[in-house]
Amino acid sequence: MSTVYLGLGSNLGDRQRNLQRAIEELNSSGVRVQKISSFIETDPFECPGKHTYLNAVLKAETHLLPDDLLDIIHNIQNKFGRRRKIFRGPRLMDIDILLYDDLKLVTRRLIVPHPRMIQREFILQSLQEIEPRLCASLKT
Repeated sequence: MSTVYLGLGSNLGDRQRNLQRAIEELNSSGVRVQKISSFIETDPFECPGKHTYLNAVLKAETHLLPDDLLDIIHNIQNKFGRRRKIFRGPRLMDIDILLYDDLKLVTRRLIVPHPRMIQREFILQSLQEIEPRLCASLKT
């Protein structure tokens, strides 16, 4: 069983319900959610003036391998109608793999740990809330 941390965000529609539905989808797809941070409202990263996001970070356990987890995440995002037409554009659901155990992985499809997570204060704040020791180790 692997421990994963996922970042979730939504900036269209009923953002809170979107996050809750995504968490339900993850739970029914082989990702056992253990902890969920508070939902935090943030401005879009590198796209000021767009719709604000509602974000959360969750800790989960899974038997899925990283590529399989990414496939599940893409399927969930597609269920929400996500189309990758506008880079960093508005979306009903965005899910990122932040950490997967202690794995360091760089492939054409996936980079773990997430390369920009320590630049995003809402991720650090959410990790601090659910895993303070982990958050402290990321900052060093």
